[in-house]
Amino acid sequence: MRIKELAEATGVDVDTIRYYEKQGLLPEPARQDNGYRDYASTHLERLAFIRHCRALEMPLADIRRLLGALDAPGEPHPDVDRLVQEQIDKVRARLKSMRALEKQLLLLKASCGRCDDESTDCGILKELVAAAHGEACACHAHLAH
Repeated sequence: MRIKELAEATGVDVDTIRYYEKQGLLPEPARQDNGYRDYASTHLERLAFIRHCRALEMPLADIRRLLGALDAPGEPHPDVDRLVQEQIDKVRARLKSMRALEKQLLLLKASCGRCDDESTDCGILKELVAAAHGEACACHAHLAH
């Protein structure tokens, strides 16, 4: 199949496929007489694997290691479990950070008061301007303690 067909079959952009080839994540495809790349089902499988790993937000370096393990089926692969655990740890850290961000935004929103057409005094804007001037703001007040 041609690169466009591979892209359509996997949902991966053509430029991304070329990038993965340059990075050595996808093997070079055979070439037709006219110079077009000729992808096989193995490319489709491998690209689907990479796409799934990317959907799990794994970095390309980790995907490269996973592909190495995949390419050596008879060997032990202690790295695989560790890589997935590290990814879980990263996700948990991001979740913690996102919960903190949500808390800050809720505190900021609580400073709103009443914003309607008659009021030009917006609590949220006041807080954001105060923070921009280096002053304490509602959304970061809990960090001062």
